[in-house]
Amino acid sequence: MVKEFGLDWTFVIGHLNYWLFIILMMTGLYIVVAKGNLVKKIVGLNIFQTAVFMLYISVGKVKGGTAPIFPVDMNIDPDVLYSNPLPHVLILTAIVVGVATTSLGLALAVRIREEYGTIEEDSIQKIDRDTCLRDANLHSEVASEPR
Repeated sequence: MVKEFGLDWTFVIGHLNYWLFIILMMTGLYIVVAKGNLVKKIVGLNIFQTAVFMLYISVGKVKGGTAPIFPVDMNIDPDVLYSNPLPHVLILTAIVVGVATTSLGLALAVRIREEYGTIEEDSIQKIDRDTCLRDANLHSEVASEPR
């Protein structure tokens, strides 16, 4: 099947990090969309973030490139190929944002559990729907009473 599309195994194996990126991203997206448990959704977001980190790091690596550290005398050889440091710096920032997002999400899940007694979306929606109906019935009874 791979040969039908003009691809060979060296291409597939040579781009293994991109295939893993796709698998991780789709797995994370599936977990976020398909699961009703809030903690599982946070785990899915973390898997999705990890896939994005892997993509940026893969793009930032240059074959045959060296670390972007200039010599002390600033005598730069134009034939030297340097790797781009920007993706790695962005990943460091994204990791910090990811940790903050995860901690906020888990804190919200704890608070939701304290309030509703569950972290399942279906149960939370049912509790909210029942509460809204009960409030609507209470307000309609109060509004229909004679003054």
